[in-house]
Amino acid sequence: MHAVVMTLPTAAGVTADFSDTPWWITLIKAVFLAVFLILSVIMALWVERRGLGRMQTRLGPNVNGPLGLLQAVADAGKLIMKEDFWLKGAEKFIYLLAPTIAAFCAFMVYAVIPFGPSVSFFGHHTPLQLTDFPVSVLYILAITAFGVYGIVLGGWSAHSTYPLFGAVRSAAQVISYELAMGLSIVTVFLVSGSMSTSGIVAAQTNLWWCVGLLPSFLIYVISMIGEVNRLPFDLPEAEGELVAGHMVEYSSMKFAWFFLAEYINMFNVSAVCTTLFLGGWSAGPLTLIWQGADSGWWPVLWFMAKIWACMFFMIWTRGTLVRFRYDQFMRFGWKFLIPVALAWFVLVAIVQGLRAFTDMDAQQLLLGLSVICVVTMVVLFFWPESKSEKEEPESDKFDAFAGGYPVPPLPGQELPVSTRHAVPAKSAKEVEK
Repeated sequence: MHAVVMTLPTAAGVTADFSDTPWWITLIKAVFLAVFLILSVIMALWVERRGLGRMQTRLGPNVNGPLGLLQAVADAGKLIMKEDFWLKGAEKFIYLLAPTIAAFCAFMVYAVIPFGPSVSFFGHHTPLQLTDFPVSVLYILAITAFGVYGIVLGGWSAHSTYPLFGAVRSAAQVISYELAMGLSIVTVFLVSGSMSTSGIVAAQTNLWWCVGLLPSFLIYVISMIGEVNRLPFDLPEAEGELVAGHMVEYSSMKFAWFFLAEYINMFNVSAVCTTLFLGGWSAGPLTLIWQGADSGWWPVLWFMAKIWACMFFMIWTRGTLVRFRYDQFMRFGWKFLIPVALAWFVLVAIVQGLRAFTDMDAQQLLLGLSVICVVTMVVLFFWPESKSEKEEPESDKFDAFAGGYPVPPLPGQELPVSTRHAVPAKSAKEVEK
């Protein structure tokens, strides 16, 4: 008698069924997504300002509308009526194309995000999702990677210094943190057996991947904040260094498109996090006491609650953490996140291989490995860096004015001792003499 224990669910080939969805329902879904994202941005602006106000012991917006609810509407009206200037030396076509690319790509991600299960809609049975296909998550990665062209082209086409710096930083930032993000998402593919968003949600019926794949979840959360340029990773538009980065030379509605794309991207990464790691629209433990929690239109409520939890987390980090230095930011991505994500991916692949040929309890093994990996991540993060034994020879003294103007010392270099400290100060009696 041979029994095979399969504790981790698989969802290979599972995609949403749109066979009973006419074209006009698809059109309604598309219009709903566009309106939903715009209204969500308005609400997110209010929540962020009021939330940061509470965290920083101040009121936040409280003049326009009840509790300041119309402040974002007033800001939008200001941007629409603001003078729209054009740079004389800019690449006109690309200068206008850049914010269009950023906004267009931001609206495209939600096309494959499932809001809920199949429901009855005007006599037709249709999933609460615009579309789905076997490689939906790869589509999301492709769209987000293409969206960075808006930032890069916007900074380059202005032919100005600070926007160019912001564009270069953004390109390096996206390349660095998309590698870690991609490795964290690949582990979800392995254990789910699907790259379809609806299939991944179906695979989390018994266990959400934020628990079973805790290291992947933590890496994704850190990477998603870096992807959307939020504090403490807002290096492409750091006000203290680059004024506003790639958006310095934009005004009026061209600036508004960049601004809108940034906040929609926050909802995008929150929706992807919810879908891949938080069970999607599933109510999870709530189904143990309420059997109908995952049926009908109720899952839309659970899905929205999870998205706003991710949004509040990003607002919370902005109000509590300070900005990284650029070298610290890149070192953290390349020397910490990517090696850890790669090592964890190898472990998950080994577990999946053992699961295919043995009767082992893969769920328990993954949970144990997750705890060990997270503890290792914490230890490595706080482990003090050892100074290199090979110090620069004392004869090679740092000259701050070697290039004709003062520059700060690089790591490992020291400024020469000031002449004011070389001579001991005279006492008051010696001065009187």
